Formats: sequence, C-alpha cells, structure tokens
Amino acid sequence: MRDIANTEQARAWNGYEGTYWADHQDRWDAVNAGFDQPLLDAAAIGPHDRVLDIGCGAGQSTLLAARAAGQGQALGVDLSQPMLARARARAAEEGIGNAEFEQADVQVHPFAPGAVDVAISRFGVMFFADPAAAFSNVAATLRPGGRLAFICAAEPARNEWVTAMAVLREHLPVGDFGAPGLPGMFSLADPDRVRGVLGAAGFSEVAARPVEAYGIWGRTAQDAADFLLNSGPGRHITAQVPEESAARAREALTERLRAHERNGSVRLRSTAWLVTAERPV
Repeated sequence: MRDIANTEQARAWNGYEGTYWADHQDRWDAVNAGFDQPLLDAAAIGPHDRVLDIGCGAGQSTLLAARAAGQGQALGVDLSQPMLARARARAAEEGIGNAEFEQADVQVHPFAPGAVDVAISRFGVMFFADPAAAFSNVAATLRPGGRLAFICAAEPARNEWVTAMAVLREHLPVGDFGAPGLPGMFSLADPDRVRGVLGAAGFSEVAARPVEAYGIWGRTAQDAADFLLNSGPGRHITAQVPEESAARAREALTERLRAHERNGSVRLRSTAWLVTAERPV
C-alpha cells in the first residue's frame, strides 16, 4: 500500500478482525447476501463498465460486478490484506479474469482521474476516518456522469443482531453501537449526514432509501451466538471479563437468539440505506 491515512482501521482489518472475516467469508456473505441484488440494480452496471468496489472485503460484491461488466473491469480495494488474499483466491477459483484487487486507503489512494464508470460498496464505506476526503477521491476517479451506489447500515435499533446483543450489557462492558460520525458500522446511519458528505464531495442527485434483508447468522442459536462473540468486537469485550461472566453472556445471547431459529437457521433482519449519487457532467 502506498499511503495509509486511516491507520486505526488499517490495524484492525489487518489483525484478528480481518483474518476472522476472511476465514468466515461464506458466513458473512450469508449474512449480507440479501443486499446484493438491490445494490446491483441501483448500480446498473453495463457490460463494458469499469467498476470500483470500495471496501470490497473478501470480494463478493466485486465478483458480482465483474460478472455484470463481462467485457469491462472490476477493481476491488480494501485495507485488509487477509480479506484481499481471500478475494483473489475466490476470483481464481471461479475463473473470473476481469476482477482485480488492490490494497488501498480510499481516503488518499492516487486513483486515475475519470477512470471509473461506476463505484459501488456493500457495507464498506462506513469505516473512513475522513469520509469527506474518501468520497471526494471517489468522485475524482469517476468519469463525468459516473454513478455511485452503496449500502450502509441504518441506525442500530433497526438491526436485529444489535437488539439481540443488548442482553450482553448485563454481563459485559458493551458500549454504544457506533457513535454517529465516528468510523464504524453505523457512522453513516443518518441519511442527512450522508447527503451532506456526498454533496460536499461534489456529487449530485444524492438519494437514500431504506432496504431490509434477512441474513443467516448460524444454524442454531448457539452457533449464531458463537459467531457473533468470536468476531473482533465480541472477542474484545469478552476478553475484558472473567471466563464465568463471558460464559453467562454467551448463554444469555444464545437464549435471546432462540426466538429466531427457523428450519435449521437463525435469520435476523438488517436495515440499511441504499445510497445513489452521480458525478455531474
């Protein structure tokens, strides 16, 4: 990577959290797959388009974009080397030759001006330390008339995995889920803030509409609870208490998730904003 401005997030996603996501790519895709088609529909990727996937993670959205742009190109960028390695392996496994992946900090990366027709992201744009710089950089690499479409999380109370995890507060030092404006899952949960950031970055025709999807978080309540608590944030908070307290927290979350067990899976509703914008001609 040439330059890193977003150093705190780079450390997180190149440590345990990035490895955990890469190792459990299939499970995270099962959580978020319901947002794939709304994103693709909004992006309207053409067969010759050049696509930039921001915060591409393990590559699911990049590979979908590459298939849509069969005679074009899709470039996925992310801070996380573990997830990018998984993305490259997936592209090779699936024989997708028009997808490339690069480690890059979108806030400062020297993208070629006007080189992209469409920029997309599935839950990859909420972790910028400086979203104004990041989106200005994205706008600069879009051609005039180029399109931006991304999915970002709506407020915590509208996401069932968050409301389920509220039971942990009796046992663990769980803080608020994402203070508005700070890098993290819910940093762009306020659509008015999104409109302001994108407008200042040079985008026009900014729109945000809510979308909902059910994701599969595990086979059983126990499996889903383990998956959540073994993720980076879950591991961090359970490590701060004695093993007995962590075990009680795991039991409480398991019991809370039993209400969502149906036909061999735990399904939880997530709510997001589907944001679209254009670079003016």
